Amino acid sequence: MSLRGRAAAAALITVAALASGSPATASPPGVTHEQNPRVPEGAVWTEAYFPSADDSGVELHADVLRPANLPSHVRTPVILAVSSYFSHAGQTGPEGWEQAGPSSRFADFTSGTGLFARGYTYVMVDLRGFGGSTGCLDWVGPGEQADVKAAIKWAATQPWSTGKVGMYGKSYDAVTGLVGNNLRLPALKAVVAQEPVWNMYNYLFSNGVPRPNVTGTPNAYNSIATMAPLPDDTARYKANAAYEQSHPECLADNLTNNNNPDLDSPYWRARNLAAQAKGSNTPLFVTQGFIENNTKPEDMEEFLDNHHGVERGWLGQWEHVRGNETNDQGRLLMGRAGFFDEVMRFYDRYLKGIRPAVHDPAYAIEDNTGAWRAQPTWPTPSSFTSAKLLDGQYVDDGVASALAAPAGQEQDMEHYTDPVPPAARGLAPAPGYFTWSTPVASRLRITGTPRVTLHASAPGNVMVRLWDVAPDGTAVMFDENVALIERAGRVAFDLKSTDWTLEAGHQLGVQIGTIGSGSWRDTPSGNTIEITRARLNLALQNPRFDVPTQGDRSPFLDTYLRQYTRTLTDVGEGTFPLAPRHRP
Repeated sequence: MSLRGRAAAAALITVAALASGSPATASPPGVTHEQNPRVPEGAVWTEAYFPSADDSGVELHADVLRPANLPSHVRTPVILAVSSYFSHAGQTGPEGWEQAGPSSRFADFTSGTGLFARGYTYVMVDLRGFGGSTGCLDWVGPGEQADVKAAIKWAATQPWSTGKVGMYGKSYDAVTGLVGNNLRLPALKAVVAQEPVWNMYNYLFSNGVPRPNVTGTPNAYNSIATMAPLPDDTARYKANAAYEQSHPECLADNLTNNNNPDLDSPYWRARNLAAQAKGSNTPLFVTQGFIENNTKPEDMEEFLDNHHGVERGWLGQWEHVRGNETNDQGRLLMGRAGFFDEVMRFYDRYLKGIRPAVHDPAYAIEDNTGAWRAQPTWPTPSSFTSAKLLDGQYVDDGVASALAAPAGQEQDMEHYTDPVPPAARGLAPAPGYFTWSTPVASRLRITGTPRVTLHASAPGNVMVRLWDVAPDGTAVMFDENVALIERAGRVAFDLKSTDWTLEAGHQLGVQIGTIGSGSWRDTPSGNTIEITRARLNLALQNPRFDVPTQGDRSPFLDTYLRQYTRTLTDVGEGTFPLAPRHRP
C-alpha cells in the first residue's frame, strides 16, 4: 500500500496546536511515525504558532519534528527551513494526502542524514500567506524577511533548543537561508542554500527586459497560497489557510507588485539579497549550477564577495537539483559524492562545535570539461582582461525570439525552466555581429562574471552571447544576457557567472544583436542599432594550477552541450588576445 494509502487507513489524529509561541508554553505529547506514517521515523511531530517580527499581526505556523528518543525537555540544535512549500496538502499543489501531517519536502535530508538520531530538531515554518500562516505573499520582501527573523528567534528560544540554529533549503527555501544570513542574528550559526536566487529581480527580469515567467510565477504562488487544507487539519490551521478568502487583495497585489522592470525601484532594492549581504558572516554552504535553467548564477559573485564569513560551495554544470539527487541510472546529478556527509560535518562544526575529522575543500568546482577542482574561494582568477570589441550594427527585430515556443505559464521557483531557444533547435543565430578572439595558445578558463559595456545609437534591446569555438567551427554558446536600451548612449551589464575552459586552439566568439531567445519577453523596437566602444571584461584562470578533487561529470552537462552546440560559419580572424598569466 502507498504511503498515502497507509496514511488514509491510519487512525486520524488531530494535533493540538500550541496556544502561543512563548518559550514558557509546554509542548504537547506529539505524534509519532507509528501513529501517523507521514511523520518521519525517529521523530515526534507537533505544531506551533507565533507572530512575525514586523508587528503586522501575521501569525506564522510551524511543524516541529523532535527526536522521538529524547524527553521533551532535552535541548538540541535546530535545523530550520522557512518556505512557501510546506503546506500539509502538498508542496506546489495537492498531493493526494488524506491525513494531515508534516511536509515531506526534505524527507530525503532528514532520513539521509539520520538527523533525529544525531540529536537535531527539524522545524518547517510557513511563510506568510502559505500553509497555516496568515498574511499576504511578499516575494522575499520586508514581510517575508520579518518572517525569517521571527522563525530564527523562535527556534532559538524554545525550551528544547540549545539556542543554535542552522538553516537548510533548496530554491525558495534556499533564498530564505540567504535572507537569514543577511539578518545577522547571533542565533543563526550556519546556512545551507542549494540553487538560490541571489537577487529576486533576476528571476523575473534581466536589465529591464521581462522574462516569460513574469506573470506566470506570481500566479503559481497564488495557487500554492490558496491550496485547501486537509479535512483533519486543526481549526486554527484551517482558519489561517483561508486568509486569502477574506483578503482578496493579497492575490491581486501579488500579481502587480513585482511587475516593475526598474531594478532601482524601492520594491526591488528591498529584495536585492546580494547587496544586502555586505559585511555578513554566517557560515555559508551553497550550491549553484552555472548552466542552470531555473535559478541562475546572477549576482552570485556579488553576494559571495559581500559575505565575509566561512564559505563552502559546490559549483558546477548542472540543472535545478539537490546535492544528493540521482537520476534513474543512479548517477548523482551534481556528480560529486558525499553531499549529506559534508553538510552534517558543516552543521556539527558550527552548531555543536565538533571539529570534523575529514577536510572538505572550501569550494569544489566542476568546469565544462567535467573535471572537479578544489579552491579556497571562488572565483580565483589569474588575471583580468578588457577586450575591445568591434563596432557593428543590427536590427532590433526580435525575429528569432518570436519563433521560440512560449513557456513559463504558472511556474513556481521549484519547477520553472527556460524554453529552449531557436539556436538550440538548429535554427540560424539571431541577427547581429561577432567579434572573435585569436586562438588561445594553451587551455584557458573564463571564470567569474563577465561584464559588457557599449554605446548604442538608439533605444531597443541588446543580447550578448559568448561562444566557445573550435577550429572546425563547432561552437557552444556558454553565456548570455540581455538589456533594455532605454535611450541612446552607454549601456553596461553583467552576463551570468560562469566557469568555462577553452581548449588550446579555440576562439572566444562574442555575439551582439537583437534578443534571439525565448528566454525573454522583449518588445522589439524595430530600430537599427549601431554599437560602438564596446568592451568585454573577463576574469581568466590558468587551469595548469588546478588542484583536483573527487567528482564525476554531471549528467546535465551533456544535455546542455547537445542543446547549445552548433556549427558557426565564417569565423573571422581574431582581433583580441586571451592569455592567462603563468602563476595562479
